[in-house]
Amino acid sequence: MAKIKGFLLGFLVWLIYKIISMTWRVQIFEPATMQKSLQQKESLILSHFHGDEIALISLVPKYKIATMTSTSKDGEIMNTVLMLLGAKTSRGSSTRGGVSALKGLLSLMKKGHNCSFAVDGPKGPLHKVKPGVFETSRLTKSKIFACGVATDRAWHFPKSWNRTYFPKPFARVAFYWLDPEITVNKDTDPRDANLAKVRKINLLMHTD
Repeated sequence: MAKIKGFLLGFLVWLIYKIISMTWRVQIFEPATMQKSLQQKESLILSHFHGDEIALISLVPKYKIATMTSTSKDGEIMNTVLMLLGAKTSRGSSTRGGVSALKGLLSLMKKGHNCSFAVDGPKGPLHKVKPGVFETSRLTKSKIFACGVATDRAWHFPKSWNRTYFPKPFARVAFYWLDPEITVNKDTDPRDANLAKVRKINLLMHTD
């Protein structure tokens, strides 16, 4: 019963999201290395901070996205939305089914999907890069591309732990992908990541 309710709520959220996102004036800036990798159909890790996900899921069809979703009630809704947008999902959380969810995600990447990865972990702290993205890159030998998002108008939810926002109808939404600048190995220090630049983009370009 809970799954049915989650699916119905997810369908409603997807419908509203689809209608609003179709009005957005979208710009996507991709570095040449990313364009080349996509043309060669390499599996990539498309990384981001929590808070940007509402805007970013509009890119699911373009990038053939696979990601992990929680087994919670909210996760059921998000899982439905993502699947209706065309994503592949692997279910699990940091406290239940996390290992199997990661294995499922790696399997999807081996089949040619690009992984969407929130680098500040499932529960934050917000904007603090965790090592999971680097370990996934090491295991799959995939390049990490980080994304910053800017929009000129949005509904903001400052009380949510991830400070998420939803671009308003007819908003300008720009996605900035950054070149990977690190070689990922067991000694990689997350503090050296290109991902730190994404936070600066967000702070400079987000408007209320």
